Amino acid sequence: MPTPARAAFGLTDTPNRHFDTVIMGHGTYEPGLRAGMTSSYAHLEQYVVSTTLQTTDPGINVVREDPADTVRKLKSHPGKDIWLAGGGKLASALLPEIDQLVIKRNPLVIGSGIPLFAGPFNPTTFLPVSTRSFDSGLRIETYTR
Repeated sequence: MPTPARAAFGLTDTPNRHFDTVIMGHGTYEPGLRAGMTSSYAHLEQYVVSTTLQTTDPGINVVREDPADTVRKLKSHPGKDIWLAGGGKLASALLPEIDQLVIKRNPLVIGSGIPLFAGPFNPTTFLPVSTRSFDSGLRIETYTR
């Protein structure tokens, strides 16, 4: 959850349980930037994949090279997991590096949106690990490679 939401829920000093790093595309970073947040996930090490982003925020690492290379380097360091936040284009570029999928499914049809993976057809097998269902119909499904 973004840093301002953590504060609103009284979680400012709560340690990160699963992730210590987030990687996102420019399109995911941009809405926070438009709202005046240059560092939406200040409690995480932040990487933004973009060839055009100009930022002076010291909390943002801009990735201009192959994002898969960056993720492989990050995975070689000790620490918690890496959260891929954002759209299907980056997810497709990182598919070989994705170890786990956590998919939130809402019983709501909107009609359009961002594909989970927006790239070439590349069947990849993930195995179901768990499903958590809520009274609202929301389901959180976890899959592993």
